[in-house]
Amino acid sequence: MISFSSREKNWMPYLLFLPVLIYLAGFVGYPLIKALGIAFTSEAGKFSFENFITLTRDSTFWKALKNTLLFLIIIVPLQVIFAFLLALFVNSRFKGYMTVLYIISIPLALSDVSAALMSYNIFTSHGFLNKFLMSFGIIETPIYFFGLGLSSRAFWVIVLTELWRATPLVFVILLASLQTISKDYFEAADVFGFSSWQKFFYITLPLTMPSLQSALLIRTLFAFQIFGVVWLLSGRDIPILAGEVYYQQAELNNFQLAATYGFIIAFICIIISWVYITFLRTKHLELKK
Repeated sequence: MISFSSREKNWMPYLLFLPVLIYLAGFVGYPLIKALGIAFTSEAGKFSFENFITLTRDSTFWKALKNTLLFLIIIVPLQVIFAFLLALFVNSRFKGYMTVLYIISIPLALSDVSAALMSYNIFTSHGFLNKFLMSFGIIETPIYFFGLGLSSRAFWVIVLTELWRATPLVFVILLASLQTISKDYFEAADVFGFSSWQKFFYITLPLTMPSLQSALLIRTLFAFQIFGVVWLLSGRDIPILAGEVYYQQAELNNFQLAATYGFIIAFICIIISWVYITFLRTKHLELKK
């Protein structure tokens, strides 16, 4: 049996944490600093805001920013609402709830590419949806969701795909939070004659707020990184910020504009994170000094 001295025990947590720090420094910190330097470097190799000025004059940038914010505003609230409802449903522990839990969690095992290809096979002109509707005589000709001039339809297909793909992540976080709530609270509420709505607003919601805040923050940050589903289903017909990073770097070899797009994504994420942490802070659960 290996034993450690008190001095070694004091250093042990830091030694165990060291590999994580090395990984973050090498694969996150260094690329971030490098990209930051490229974003503020002109073609002549000097410090400049030229790349940012170029972006603000490009109409594609504003379209990408608008589409990214639209996805954020639509997808994130719907994911949180659906995930909360599903978590409350599964947490009721009805007969067969474990089967429902496994079914809901299936999309967690799928990559962006897999989810996009499955969605494409459903909504394409010869896909499952059109065949189903035509077999029952609901429509006579296929409905086209993808193609030139159909970006609005493709937009909503992407929204549905992201809802199906990413909602289980929020669901798992909220379900874990619900399962930590002691039944004593609800038994006491029954004694005082609380209704179901009062139990939800005065017990369930406040006690799950920290997890809800974390889930909301995670999904918001991930919403700015939506790329695979959008790129595979619509390409640049629906430009987004993350897609423009790939396009500028991989297609045009313009590393400066790609880094500038990346910096803007990181900056917006930092601002939103600060807003969440500042204004959604669960003060009632904090220890008062």
